[in-house]
Amino acid sequence: MQKLFANPYLLLTLTVLFWSGNMVVGRGARADIPPLAFAFWRWMIAFVLIAPLAYPHLKTQWPLLKRGWKTLLVLGILGVGGYNTFAYLALQNTTATNAALLNSFVPIATIAISWAFLGKHLRRREAIGVLVSLLGALTIVSRGDPLVLAHLNLNIGDVWMLVAVLDWAIYTVALAWRPAGVHPMLMLGSTVAIGLTALGPAYAWELWQGRQIHVNLTSLSALAYVGVFPSFVGYIFYNKGVADVGANKASLFIHLMPVFGTLLSFLFLGEIPLWFHYLGIGLIFSGIWLTMKR
Repeated sequence: MQKLFANPYLLLTLTVLFWSGNMVVGRGARADIPPLAFAFWRWMIAFVLIAPLAYPHLKTQWPLLKRGWKTLLVLGILGVGGYNTFAYLALQNTTATNAALLNSFVPIATIAISWAFLGKHLRRREAIGVLVSLLGALTIVSRGDPLVLAHLNLNIGDVWMLVAVLDWAIYTVALAWRPAGVHPMLMLGSTVAIGLTALGPAYAWELWQGRQIHVNLTSLSALAYVGVFPSFVGYIFYNKGVADVGANKASLFIHLMPVFGTLLSFLFLGEIPLWFHYLGIGLIFSGIWLTMKR
């Protein structure tokens, strides 16, 4: 089991599975949980889980944290305070189709930023793989009809999703500068603490606006899921995956979100996959195989 979870590609795949569930839950619970409350309590739950595992390393590694505080500040604000908050704001107004489409551009944005700031280039095979997997994601989102993409109408929710895409791409690239030698759990705990500090005033403003959580089984279950799997487990897996394979390859796994979205819809909503789902899934896995193949 330990060998299995040392595989970065498995960790990245599981991460995207958890995050796909996060999008489904975020859209489904939007009537019961306002977006800033969703983001704040998601990370508060994660912090409660992380803190006991991070604290034992704090005393010995505090000097390393102090030395890398600037990077930690950026990672906390972007990865914890930013991306999911923007995504929850987006899901208040945009359709699941638009959100999935825009989220598919995370790998492209990550590659562009890596090229601009780190000078990293994709080999020809890797570039083809990225394009093939993107084509697969677009096939699923457009339901096999290019005209669907041509007639997508952008609204304020789509703008928030574009901000989320840019935010996550920068976060992924910025992981390259994370403080060396810091235990992964301590680094995650530190970034979550920073993100919660940034989210606090925004959440207070939302409460002042009179927007509160409707406490019921749906809202409590949604918060429990997003606090444990996408936040606690998912971020540990993603940070480890990026450390092992690099930002460009790790971000490519975001293209699996439409795949898992299709599977989750089938399992929980009874929606039967159609031909374009199978075609899109085949293209996505082909693209990932081309990019990963040595």
